[in-house]
Amino acid sequence: MSDYQVKCIRRDGKDQDRRIDRLGGDGWNDTIDRVISFIQNGVHRFWTTAGGKSVWVVVKRHPTSGRLYLATENDQYPDNNLLSLPECVTS
Repeated sequence: MSDYQVKCIRRDGKDQDRRIDRLGGDGWNDTIDRVISFIQNGVHRFWTTAGGKSVWVVVKRHPTSGRLYLATENDQYPDNNLLSLPECVTS
């Protein structure tokens, strides 16, 4: 299992749950569906920083749409840590 730091995102845009399409970091960029699969199957772990601390990225299910999405562990920071990341410049 490898750990990857998430440094950027590609936003989905128009759907209500604001699901992210892609995540990226140093030397990697992948779809949210593949990242969800990697996490659920224990293949890779992903993390980012919030308030100067490392936080793990976890899979959750949206309460209204039922779609799987990514969030960070409860880290006591109210902002959405992933949505606060800059846009990835490549897909």
